[in-house]
Amino acid sequence: MKLTKYTHACVRLEKDGKVLVIDPGTFSESEEALEGASAVLVTHEHNDHIDRPVVLAALRSNGALEVYAPAGVAAALKEDSDVAERVHSVDPGSTFDVAGFGIRTFGGQHAVIHPQIPVVANIGYLVDGNVFHPGDSFVVPDGISVQTLLVPINAPWSKVGEVVDFVISVRAPKAFPVHDGLLNDLGRGIVEGHVTRIGARYGTSYSKLAPRDSVEV
Repeated sequence: MKLTKYTHACVRLEKDGKVLVIDPGTFSESEEALEGASAVLVTHEHNDHIDRPVVLAALRSNGALEVYAPAGVAAALKEDSDVAERVHSVDPGSTFDVAGFGIRTFGGQHAVIHPQIPVVANIGYLVDGNVFHPGDSFVVPDGISVQTLLVPINAPWSKVGEVVDFVISVRAPKAFPVHDGLLNDLGRGIVEGHVTRIGARYGTSYSKLAPRDSVEV
């Protein structure tokens, strides 16, 4: 399976001629990521994880595209009746197949930013028992061994120690960054240095990916 990272939280997975996109948000090259996509998974409602106009335009132009998202996100997209039948609500603890990819869902809520900021629904997605995208959460998938972990490197809701603890809790053999759009190179070096050094002690090999970089996973 080919994994391509886009700016911030968006990734594109390709397998057997099918394309699955996770979190095409406003910080990302979402139109490019969605070209030829078969399915989209959305972790939560924040704009850096879903660019609604772009996703709706993709649904209208690509009659084969299916979108899976938490109930609130799905309801907002379904307001466009032309695409409603291809938009699906997702709950945590579910499994389904889409476009040849096997999906399991985890979590349920976004990490707390501040007690005065409402918490929204957040779904983490495990694709083909391999790639785990947690969205804005450090939920650790239970009962499985993740092979490829997408790590939210920096966020208003996290600190470096929590990022490191997430990596060593999941203990995936491979890890790559997401949610890094707010970092400059100096800040990235500090966070990634800790993740690389400490993660290696627990069997995780962390590698940096720049936007549009691709790897086989």
